Amino acid sequence: MQSTARRFKQNAHEAMADAPLQKALGNIKHGFIQKRRKAAARLPEFEALRDQAREIKNHTLAHLDFYLERFEQKVVDNGGTVHWCRTAEDARRAILSVCRLVGAKTVTKGKTMIGEEIGINDFLAEHGITPVETDLGEYIIQLRNETPSHIIAPAIHVNKEQVAEAFRKEHTHLEPGRLLDDPPQLLAEARQEMRDKFLAADVGITGANFLIAETGSSVIVTNEGNGDLTQTLPRVHIVLASLEKVVPTLEDASTILRVLARSATGQEFSVYTTFSTGARRADDLDGPEQYHVVLLDNGRSDMIGTEFQEMLRCIRCGACLNHCPVYGAVGGHAYGWVYSGPMGAVLTPSLIGIGEAGHLPNASSFCGRCEEVCPMRIPLPKMMRHWREREFERQIRPTVARTGLRLWAFMVRRPWLYRRLTGFAVHMLASWAHGGARLQRLPMAKGWTAYREFPVPEGSTFVDQWRAHQRQILEEELA
Repeated sequence: MQSTARRFKQNAHEAMADAPLQKALGNIKHGFIQKRRKAAARLPEFEALRDQAREIKNHTLAHLDFYLERFEQKVVDNGGTVHWCRTAEDARRAILSVCRLVGAKTVTKGKTMIGEEIGINDFLAEHGITPVETDLGEYIIQLRNETPSHIIAPAIHVNKEQVAEAFRKEHTHLEPGRLLDDPPQLLAEARQEMRDKFLAADVGITGANFLIAETGSSVIVTNEGNGDLTQTLPRVHIVLASLEKVVPTLEDASTILRVLARSATGQEFSVYTTFSTGARRADDLDGPEQYHVVLLDNGRSDMIGTEFQEMLRCIRCGACLNHCPVYGAVGGHAYGWVYSGPMGAVLTPSLIGIGEAGHLPNASSFCGRCEEVCPMRIPLPKMMRHWREREFERQIRPTVARTGLRLWAFMVRRPWLYRRLTGFAVHMLASWAHGGARLQRLPMAKGWTAYREFPVPEGSTFVDQWRAHQRQILEEELA
């Protein structure tokens, strides 16, 4: 996928002026935030499960080589094949090789962010293989020639009128005057179109929420059942996953599953939780003839042992996106690459470089909600600060910003100077306000006051107010 992360500011500006997008983003609060809160409240041990889930992933990452090798051995024992891929190009070539070996013409796909990361759809199409998205949201945006704007709700930015428009444009063989006013009508048409595609596919590609080292199984969670049809009907099932998706045991996967759906959609469990272990056996009623796992690194092993290792605990639930005020204002496409929101602000620079994605760690209010709701307790604000530090060290930030930070650092190391200058600034700002409560323009802060008003200081600095408060307490005690 081509990155436009460098254009984040422009992307965000355009997103905030997009009326249909802003209307769609308004649904996040009711669709995700409240449901997640209620689901967590119904489970007394939810916080304890978060701690357990964090420790499971920490242990796995500390022994990642061992569990990956164990997973591969189990897959092989079950008749499958593991393809180790260092880069996105390696993964694309591995998938194409499997497709060509079986003469595939059509490939059905379940939702997979790794598929977006390596751009597999365009790659297959360039080589004469038709990819068909089977997740409803992914199918909609495929018709619209768009990329996902959310990890678990890829078409969250699209309203039903836009879906109907896309269906009428693509499904020209259907009655032009048919009704497409309500979601059930849209869903019925999508289901009708998908059935033949499921049956015709030569290869099915799914992602993986977990890879289980104990059994060599891959696990997917869906609410539509498209994942099951994608991996059982075609002759070949390809699992596309990144290295950090491995967990040691079935019990470990079950523990994390208990926080995944609650954090993502507010469900106790997703409608379908499917474990796949190898190809069809002699006594199986259905299933693929071949089972392949494409394991992608693409920069993740470089994160091991760094201050960004904890990001590899992420289970792609989307809770941080749902609770982020920045994401809620601009949506996912503004971030310019596969991953958006707070998790994208940390992961994207790790995978494509801070030079390309330097704006993203700055796209945060640092309210801390992302860390508060993360089921894996990933310290996202801390890691965004680490990226800001690297951005400063490499002089990627604008000269004005770097100079301002140096002046700030100079002052705070000299408390006497800091107190005098802030006291002077307080009096100056109060005089500029002419008795008003807000400042509409502020010297050297045009970027701030262009979009918001600045509150006028109340007449003295915090230090002065604190000292006055302490004196008052002392006088009352002496009295």
